[in-house]
Amino acid sequence: MTTLLIVLILAVFVAALYVFYRMQQKHVKFSTRVFTALFAGIVFGGLLQLIFGTKDTVVTTSLEWMGIVGNGYVAFLQMLVMPLVFVSIVGAFTRMKESSKLGKISFSVLAILLSTTAVAALIGIGSTMLFGLDGASFTEGAAETARIAELAERQTQVQDLSIPEQILSFIPKNVFADLAGTRSTSTIAVVIFAAFVGVAYLGVKRKAPKEAQTFADLMDSLYKIVMRIVTLVLRLTPYGVFALMTNVLASSDFDAILNLAKFVLASYAALIVVMLVHLLLLAGVKVSPVTYLKKALPTLSFAFTSRSSAGTMPLNIETQTKAFGVDDATANFAASFGISIGQNGCAGVYPAMLATIVAPTVGVNVFSWEFILMLVAVVTISSFGVAGVGGGATFASLIVLGSMNLPIAIVGLVISVEPLIDMARTAINVSDSMVAGIVTSARLNDLDRDVLHDPAAVIDAQ
Repeated sequence: MTTLLIVLILAVFVAALYVFYRMQQKHVKFSTRVFTALFAGIVFGGLLQLIFGTKDTVVTTSLEWMGIVGNGYVAFLQMLVMPLVFVSIVGAFTRMKESSKLGKISFSVLAILLSTTAVAALIGIGSTMLFGLDGASFTEGAAETARIAELAERQTQVQDLSIPEQILSFIPKNVFADLAGTRSTSTIAVVIFAAFVGVAYLGVKRKAPKEAQTFADLMDSLYKIVMRIVTLVLRLTPYGVFALMTNVLASSDFDAILNLAKFVLASYAALIVVMLVHLLLLAGVKVSPVTYLKKALPTLSFAFTSRSSAGTMPLNIETQTKAFGVDDATANFAASFGISIGQNGCAGVYPAMLATIVAPTVGVNVFSWEFILMLVAVVTISSFGVAGVGGGATFASLIVLGSMNLPIAIVGLVISVEPLIDMARTAINVSDSMVAGIVTSARLNDLDRDVLHDPAAVIDAQ
């Protein structure tokens, strides 16, 4: 009977995938297909949990098979990250007409990413205090105990690493190893290496224009090939979103969510306020928040579902250039930097909230300006090199809590609601990198406002 139920569930799943395929064949808009898949996944996953629960063999086995589609799609996107980061950064140098703007672009993007992370940390602290969570205690079950033990092991990787040593870890000692993503700081290491290659190209361009042009042509070809692969993978987005959202709804422990409801609400309240800060920044450069939300929604929805800032990078770049009119160089810098630096959700709000919750348990006055300023500074500095995949928030939290000499057990105690919060955190991370690109491009007068205001200028992965 169990096998029959699994087969029936998978048959429904495959039928839904076929529906999305037919929608693509009929040239239904990409955003429409993505949102249809999102809501279909919510309904399908919710029904599975309602009928079978989260622990039933029927559900776990079915989700394992569905994971081939969902996790496989995310894996394809992650496959593109390192090549895309490299060709995007180097290509930004080779395609830019005014090389003098590169410094301004880099500075502006980094300034926005880091300043908004500092603001996000303050918002996280404020939300924790507003909801009365400072000093709160959470129930520790078997899963939480196991998670705390695992975190104790993981902390040994970062506890003896000072902030200067963390900064040194960004340097690509072996670029081939970093291109393979062997370290948590591999992404930022590849960004640094690509920047060196770009600067070297500019030097060669002045002294040997012919050889420089040959290299530029090669990078242009590589960029076009990688972006073509991106287009092919993006066509799979509705299928991946449907599978991922089904998994989230069918596997979430709603009882545990209710037990930590106050923490979840405080987290979402903080993340919503951070989004409002993003919209204010856009309004400051005369970009309509409504236009931004409409055009960014497919990308933010995928980030929400996949929980991977790095996996969303291809969509991020496409959205900035094709939907918002951001110039190529700025879009590539913002998207590349944004997956490893200054993530507002994972490296800003979350570590600040956990530190504020646990600090009173060891006698720290969370209302003192010394604590607040120190925490904001540590969170901002620690936001360098946070991996843009699942687990980045945990890594950032361990660094922050360790630097502040605070207990790490709190990270394990909220494990049951981690996926639910991580979805919104990832969307905020991606939003921040897009906002950094749009604001920078607008400030440098490179933003194509005709594209920005064109309702037909949207992401299309037909």
